[in-house]
Amino acid sequence: MNLFSDIRTLVIQSLEAMLDEGTLPRDLDFANVAVEPPRDAGHGDMATNAAMVLAKPAKMKPRDIAEALAGKLAADDRIVSAEVAGPGFLNLRLDTGVWQGVVKAALSEGAEFGRSAMGRGQRVNVEYVSANPTGPLHVGHTRGAVFGDALASLLDFVGYKVTREYYINDGGAQVDVLARSSFERYREACGLEPEIAEGLYPGDYLVPVGEALKAKYGESLLDQPEDKWLEEVREFATEKMMDLIREDLGQLGVKMDVFFSEKSLYGTGRIEAALEALQDRGLIYEGVLEPPKGKKPEDWEPREQTLFKSTEHGDDVDRPVKKSDGSWTYFAPDIAYHFDKVSRGFDALIDVFGADHGGYVKRMKAAVSALSDGKVPLDIKLTQLVKLWKNGEPFKMSKRAGTFITLRDVVDRVGPDVTRFHMLTRKNDAPLDFDFDKVMEQSKDNPVFYVQYAHARVCSVLRKAADAGITADDATLMAADLGKLDHDAEQAVAKKVAEWPRLVETAGRTNEPHRVAFYLYELASEFHSLWNRGNDEASLRFLQEGDAATSQAKIALARSVAVVISAGLGILGVSPAEEMR
Repeated sequence: MNLFSDIRTLVIQSLEAMLDEGTLPRDLDFANVAVEPPRDAGHGDMATNAAMVLAKPAKMKPRDIAEALAGKLAADDRIVSAEVAGPGFLNLRLDTGVWQGVVKAALSEGAEFGRSAMGRGQRVNVEYVSANPTGPLHVGHTRGAVFGDALASLLDFVGYKVTREYYINDGGAQVDVLARSSFERYREACGLEPEIAEGLYPGDYLVPVGEALKAKYGESLLDQPEDKWLEEVREFATEKMMDLIREDLGQLGVKMDVFFSEKSLYGTGRIEAALEALQDRGLIYEGVLEPPKGKKPEDWEPREQTLFKSTEHGDDVDRPVKKSDGSWTYFAPDIAYHFDKVSRGFDALIDVFGADHGGYVKRMKAAVSALSDGKVPLDIKLTQLVKLWKNGEPFKMSKRAGTFITLRDVVDRVGPDVTRFHMLTRKNDAPLDFDFDKVMEQSKDNPVFYVQYAHARVCSVLRKAADAGITADDATLMAADLGKLDHDAEQAVAKKVAEWPRLVETAGRTNEPHRVAFYLYELASEFHSLWNRGNDEASLRFLQEGDAATSQAKIALARSVAVVISAGLGILGVSPAEEMR
């Protein structure tokens, strides 16, 4: 049940009736007609912009349309009143039975409540994390991992077929640095002093890799020149790092469907095939780029390179794909990788990048647009930095990582549920402060606790109902007399529950899982408010002594809240709490 969608259908049907009657001219487009919660709850339960968006194409005054539409809507049993406001907005008040129907629908549909067919089974590839396989995941990767995983779950919830993908950056110079760094730890395992020169990775996490090399090769590599051991050590160390990364992701409950190796693009003709596809579209040429902004002409050495006409697909400048020495640029394998995604038949692509990749957005969008002839949209989400705090001070670096704070540092301290929820309490492109003290606080100011506490309170109600001999399974609760839920505070909770199907579709349409976290906090707030009022007004308590029928109606409302919180937390990858410790 999506109440907002149902009322919008009523609005559209009323507008179509006005077309038939001649009140409105023909050939109007209703696509932008919306029904949503009013900005001020005092104005009503819902508002529609129908008159405002149709006035210009209909060549009519908005108020004239709104007044005619109000008359149509008021004839429906669900609508108590339809009032025109301002220049032509239409505010609707709904019958209390409608909200009681929402409670029943939540119990009837259970975990499916709010699920949508909006995505129509379209195939979406969500690529996220994609960290260099040179060490454990750090806190920046943690935010990208949580965001990407929640986004994938959100899209699945609203009807898309989602593939979660990790791009292994194992084709660049950084994996050679990993090999040399691991070799020094191998030397250390053989009893020699490691020489961690500048530019190598100093973290202790490579010590086990060195020991594993020693276990496999003994001391046979010590006297060999680098060109003899580099490739083998590189593959060995990369595999060990990917094992470590998979373990890190497992700590967060993140499981990928596909791990795609950049190295698989080299020497296989796949990069050449992607560029040939662009060549066939007339988008590859030999040329010289203009000096970059800020460069003086005398500092700029013009070089002829192989260029992609990315400006024809929305980029600011054309981009080199092959250097003057004939080697590939970093952009070339990325083009090939996205060509592979397009070739796999995805209907849409989403990339989750760190904020430092902002300069890559336009060129990648241009490449996918060109390779798919504009048929496959690419949405790139940037995740901003995370600042860690403890005791009011920036959190210290991790010795194990050498230069950064690891994902495991965070998860080991606060657990995966707190980590995941808090990472989604800000929009992905806004900086986020992660205060170890505050995220463990048991207060309203801590959204993780506040939402979990709401779910735990519902569970406590169910336990107390059982102790009191009150039957409170969902089938029984659905049959309760929900007309007893007539208090404004109870109605407010039911109205917030009713927003869930609309909210989750909006979040899926905009690729913004943080909206789910925000909504859950608002729902928890309404529920806690009702609970607290029950401390002063006995009639609002969920268990009414000696009155099982009224208790069941009120428990039904509480259960509807738990149904939505459980579904929302499921999207965020967080386990709902049954009791708080």
